[in-house]
Amino acid sequence: MSSTNTSPLNASQPSIILDCDPGHDDAIAIVVAALHTNLVGITTVAGNAPLTMTTRNALIMTDLLRLDTPVHSGADRPLVAPPRHAGYVHGESGLDGADLPEPTRGVDGDNAVEFIIESCRSTEGIWLVPVGPLTNIALALRLASDLKHRIAGISLMGGGSFGNRSAAAEFNIWADPEAAAMVYEYGGPLKMAGLDVTHQFQATPDRIAKVSALPGRLAELLADLLHFFSATYMTRHDDMGGAAVHDPLAVMALTHPELFTIVQRHVVIETAGDHTRGMTLIDERALIERRPPNCDVLTHVEADAAFDVIVAAIAHFSS
Repeated sequence: MSSTNTSPLNASQPSIILDCDPGHDDAIAIVVAALHTNLVGITTVAGNAPLTMTTRNALIMTDLLRLDTPVHSGADRPLVAPPRHAGYVHGESGLDGADLPEPTRGVDGDNAVEFIIESCRSTEGIWLVPVGPLTNIALALRLASDLKHRIAGISLMGGGSFGNRSAAAEFNIWADPEAAAMVYEYGGPLKMAGLDVTHQFQATPDRIAKVSALPGRLAELLADLLHFFSATYMTRHDDMGGAAVHDPLAVMALTHPELFTIVQRHVVIETAGDHTRGMTLIDERALIERRPPNCDVLTHVEADAAFDVIVAAIAHFSS
């Protein structure tokens, strides 16, 4: 397996590094990114599962998609907080629910932060797309102060006006609030796909059926994963018709922006509150003296059209 992605670049597609903690919705994000972006690399972080498992899952996905995209493992714990995972949602493996093959390749490196810095210095205009805890991204920005002037921006999945891991905090931000605070303060373009928009994007039975109807092993495995993922959501929520498929929206914010309603807001991260640690505080005030926006906040998605993008991407790779 080559250590670099040898596919020719498509100038009409954004170049991205996908920083992830697979995770069922991360797996879907990888599929969408593989088709609709120049996927410079995949970096992994501890989050939905321990780093060994999230990295394994990323490698499995590159096998299933027949990608030569480099995979680099990164932070195995948050900057300050103890590591905490989400086996109650994704299972202990991070991708429970399908009979997945063992990966046929190893990682291309175990220093994701170095890979991010070197890639963004050698090729300007890369988007960083973190869909897990923001530890790797924060470390890269801290170690390379020039990075904010070299990247196109950051499009992340995290936060929202309500929480899921606590009443105030979404999991990715809650898992490493100090890292999140550094990212939200970095000073460049920032897009946020938070729970307000991702909870509009559910893997309902009808949508999963579209995946199941596709031919090929990839579609079969992803349908099984979505069934498991949705079952955990529906048993843990009063009013969910399926799992919120969070992570691909951070990719599609770049590749299919026409599917979203976006507002500009100032967003800060709460790192100290007893009940609000990890909260993304979105300034919705109409006051003239409010702070200027630092974030494009996704507020609405055309969910059927967005899921059709996912189905088409799975169909492209499934055989």
